[in-house]
Amino acid sequence: MNIVLMGYMASGKSAIGKVLAKKLNLQFIDLDVFIEENEGVTISELFQTKGEIYFRIKEGEYLKEILKKNTNTVISCGGGTPCYGNNLEIIKKYSISFYLKASINTIFERLKNETSERPLVATIGVENLKEYIAKHLFERNEFYEKSNYTISVDHKTIETIEEEVVALL
Repeated sequence: MNIVLMGYMASGKSAIGKVLAKKLNLQFIDLDVFIEENEGVTISELFQTKGEIYFRIKEGEYLKEILKKNTNTVISCGGGTPCYGNNLEIIKKYSISFYLKASINTIFERLKNETSERPLVATIGVENLKEYIAKHLFERNEFYEKSNYTISVDHKTIETIEEEVVALL
């Protein structure tokens, strides 16, 4: 069984994925980290040097590779992963998926001090960040909602969310 965590950036996919994998004695793979290790550069550098289209193509290739080669793995996707190519079909075919649903305010609070580390929001500016998040969530929500399960993460601890995921398995 593979478990895929999806949701917008800063929804807690990586943090929850690590705890969940440990609890279930499964391997944990953060797709962004996997891409960085295989490409030899950070996601930000990849966006700057080769562009978003190249990144999205590689993201899809690596996602397929991970899901086809691995079983008993918790995978934390990038925020846009399920929204491009046939990534959502691949996720649904090879895993049980969870949408970690965070409100605009929760995401804003988590992102406002780390925008420089996130290539998609690095140039937005804090004053425009809420509007940007709202627009992106609106665009991506239809993909996220196709996950097997949706869990609200607002005002919850990592452990509480992990317990909710385990209860649904």
